[in-house]
Amino acid sequence: MRIPDIMKERMTLSFEVFPPKEDQPLEPLLAVLDRLYPMQPDFISCTCGAGGTNAGRHMEICQSILEAENPTVPISHFTCIGRHKDDIREQMRRCLDLGIDHLLALRGDIPAGWEGTRGDFSHASELIGFLREEFGDRFVIAMAGAPEKHIEARTFAEDIAHLRMKQDAGADFLMTQLCYDVERFKEWLDKIRTAGIHIPVDVGIMPVLTKKSVIRMCLGMNGCSIPQPLAELISRHYNDSDEDFMKAGIEFTIRQVYEYMALGIGGLHFYSLNKADAVLEICEGCGLSHRK
Repeated sequence: MRIPDIMKERMTLSFEVFPPKEDQPLEPLLAVLDRLYPMQPDFISCTCGAGGTNAGRHMEICQSILEAENPTVPISHFTCIGRHKDDIREQMRRCLDLGIDHLLALRGDIPAGWEGTRGDFSHASELIGFLREEFGDRFVIAMAGAPEKHIEARTFAEDIAHLRMKQDAGADFLMTQLCYDVERFKEWLDKIRTAGIHIPVDVGIMPVLTKKSVIRMCLGMNGCSIPQPLAELISRHYNDSDEDFMKAGIEFTIRQVYEYMALGIGGLHFYSLNKADAVLEICEGCGLSHRK
């Protein structure tokens, strides 16, 4: 079944993994996937490196997800970075030949020193439109959204306009960047619905596991806020052991997941960071391991 159709019936559960570097073994990630499969996720997405790096391993992982003993839907991340139309056609045909028919279409992060994407498309909306023109409905296409505004957008209005353009180009559902501030997420959700963005929303959940990772992901990479409750948690447990901080962070994440679930969102998408234990503990704490 196609992911947007499942979201019309119930909330989905999914995970994100990323491929190891070329000189690193694949087996540790395959072991993580084996731990996640018993949760019966509706899909597992796999990132690709900037500029298409790790593309081969990326496809290898998607194929492994599809061919697992208890298979689920793999979602292949695909960016505009360095991509030209002929290359995109070839990659998409390869996906279809492998049975991979769900994509997350992204512009992608511009590599340091580059001017633009160095490809045929500068925006994800253009890539989505091209995929629809070339392949019709053969792919389910997800688009990305930032509840606290994309770091490169000058205003919320500009950012939401780009979201509407991606939907109108043919995106089927929206996957969000991390957002620790649920109140700001609610405001964003109201704004995009008012703007006519009606497709299902899959919420990206970044577990709170270490104070350094929270600060890096929010302030060093994504321009996201650290809301007061999370700031207080970091302050209270700043000198705790890594184990004690993670325990408090998991409890915070469980409470946040409940808040998102109460909003009637289309799905929960956990950024696993290629680790299974903490994500599984969060899912167990939310009752998600007994959802079927």
